[in-house]
Amino acid sequence: MPQTRSAAPSIARVPPHEPPTESTRPHASLQKHLGFKRLFQPGALTIGLILPLETHRGRPAPTMQGHMQMAQRAEALGFGALWMRDVPFYDPKYGDVAQVFEPMVYIAYLAAATRSIALGTTGIVLPTREPMYLAKQATSLDQLSGGRLLLGMSSGDRYSDYPMLGIDFESRGERFRDAFSVFRTLTEESFPNFQSSRFGGSAGTLDLVPKARFGRVPAIAVGQAQQSIEWLAHNLDGFLSVAPNPDQLVDLGEEWREQVRIAAGANAYKPLGLGGYLDLREDPDVPFQRIPGGFRAGRNGLRDYLEVAQSAGVSHIALNPKVSRQPYAEILDELGEYVLPHFPSHV
Repeated sequence: MPQTRSAAPSIARVPPHEPPTESTRPHASLQKHLGFKRLFQPGALTIGLILPLETHRGRPAPTMQGHMQMAQRAEALGFGALWMRDVPFYDPKYGDVAQVFEPMVYIAYLAAATRSIALGTTGIVLPTREPMYLAKQATSLDQLSGGRLLLGMSSGDRYSDYPMLGIDFESRGERFRDAFSVFRTLTEESFPNFQSSRFGGSAGTLDLVPKARFGRVPAIAVGQAQQSIEWLAHNLDGFLSVAPNPDQLVDLGEEWREQVRIAAGANAYKPLGLGGYLDLREDPDVPFQRIPGGFRAGRNGLRDYLEVAQSAGVSHIALNPKVSRQPYAEILDELGEYVLPHFPSHV
């Protein structure tokens, strides 16, 4: 999940945009999608990892040594997902290049070496992407991975990327909606007739192949992406928020579920997830403590926090332990022994 400089612990109120055009019913194909089912079920929480699978406190880039073996180890231990961030350029003022490799390319590499773990993005900076090529990449990866791709989408929080790409930073909210409409149209309609103000269009004479393995690539909002929460609840398949303080979890869960109920009906399920840095402490009883972009806790404190989150209706948490002090293999083993058994992935 992209680091935010002032992460709001609850859903921010953004004025509603134009009425959503998406169906207000959950998409039936998500009930079949293997990656979605592995992570998201009502009343239960699962755990994923934000890459890199390496600790590197105080350094902008990981070495990426042994990363494939670490991914396979995470899968064997039962983690639900591996999440890739979208950081195209190194900005010394920002000081972080995520997992170094471009996320869609890297997902293809990981898909060939894993079998069941879900593979996601936290998130693709949609306003800076050409949505037609992104649609082709996403449906191809979903097919090649056996239906394990989860496409997290964000508006990005790095101002410096936008002038580098010749894009107006202030237009990112509108560009997100425009690009998302093109993405959904191409991936879910046959020979669509559409026109975008920014990203071209078609008279219905061309079709995108392949389509998604189970009919839809799950699209998860990573942060609010400059949108109203109402728009996200109508159009996206889930919402991944920065992990808030424990006493704010209930309000966050209730507010998201209420917006989903309004958008999709009383029995609708669109999952709520959390994400952020984890500084795993050696003392197992250290409770939740806020740090920039995440939190620190011992394994028991982490488990306590996740139990509260699960009770509040949170379905998944994506942890990035790169700021921890221990070697990454030790972190995996500790979480695998003491935390994962309480929050297993759905097989």
